[in-house]
Amino acid sequence: MYKKILPILLILLSSCVTVSSENAPTDAPILFVTSTLPPTKQGLTVPTPIPPTATATLDPSAPTPTPSCRDSAAFVEDVTIPDNTNFEKSEAFTKTWKLQNSGTCDWKGYTVVFASGERMSAPDSVTVPETAAKSDVEISVDLVAPSVDGQYLGSFELRNEKGQLVPIGIEKTFWVKIVVGESSLLVGTTNCYYTTNAEYVQQLIDLINQARADAGRAALTVNPQLTAAAQGHSLDMACNDFFKQRGSDGLWTGDRLQNAGYASTYYVELIAFGLPGDAMNQWKLDPLQWDNVLNSRVTEIGVGYAFVRTSSLGGYWTVEMGRP
Repeated sequence: MYKKILPILLILLSSCVTVSSENAPTDAPILFVTSTLPPTKQGLTVPTPIPPTATATLDPSAPTPTPSCRDSAAFVEDVTIPDNTNFEKSEAFTKTWKLQNSGTCDWKGYTVVFASGERMSAPDSVTVPETAAKSDVEISVDLVAPSVDGQYLGSFELRNEKGQLVPIGIEKTFWVKIVVGESSLLVGTTNCYYTTNAEYVQQLIDLINQARADAGRAALTVNPQLTAAAQGHSLDMACNDFFKQRGSDGLWTGDRLQNAGYASTYYVELIAFGLPGDAMNQWKLDPLQWDNVLNSRVTEIGVGYAFVRTSSLGGYWTVEMGRP
C-alpha cells in the first residue's frame, strides 16, 4: 500500500510547486562594492574618495593688494626759451618745460635724461620734482649754447623710477631748439635782434580756423599782403617794446594794409603775446576780440610773429583779417 501512495504524492507535489523568474521578489537587498573590497570584475576601477574642499579664511589685518598704476605724460608748454630763440655763442641759459602727469602713478624718483641731438652741456640726468597723478610740474635743465652759429636741437626723455621710458603723448621725447646767430633790424640808431617762428605762425592759423569750424564759420586762406602787414607790426611792437594797435610811426591798421598793397574796406586786426595757445586764450577772455576771431565777413588772414628776449612780453602777435 505504501508503495502505491508514494508515487501519487510525488506527482501532486510536482504539479503544485513552480519556479518563475517573473515572480521573484523585487525587494531583495542591494549589494554595494566598497573601496575596501577588491574589484570583482576585470577592468573595474574603484573611484578614489574626494576629500571635502577646504574653505580659505581671510586675515582681516592683511593688506589689500594695490593694482598696478599706469605711466603717462603730456606736454603742456615751453615755460622758457620758445623754439628758435637766438643766443650768443657759448651763452648759458635755462630751459624749462611744463609737463602733466596724465597717468595714475605718482612721480617719485623720476628723471629727465639727455636722449639725442645737440647736448648743449646738459647733465646726464635731472631729478623731476615729486608730482601727484593728474598734476602739472615744471622741469628745468641748465644748458649752454654751442660756440658756432647755426640751428640746434637737443632731445630729452622722461624716465620712471625703474629707468623705463615714459612717452610724452605720442612722442618719445621733448626738446629744446635754439638758434646761434640772430637776425637784426635797425630801429633808430640801434639793432633789434629778433627771431621768427614759422611753426608757431602755422599753429595759430590752425587754431583760429579750428575755432571757426567749431562755430560753423568758413576757414580763412592766407594772403601774402596781410602777412607782410602783420609781420611788420609784430616787429615794431617787439623791437620798440610796446603793445598796442597804433604803430610807433603813428600808423593804424588801415594804413599798414594800404602800404602792404591790400585793398579792402573791411578788415579786423588782433594783437596778442606769448605762445599760440596764449594768444587764443587772451582773445577768448575778450568777447569783442573773440567775435573778431569768428567774424563771418572776413575770408583771408595774415599772421605775424616776432620774439625779442629783451622785450617786456617776449613774443608779439599780429593777426590781420580782411575781405578783398
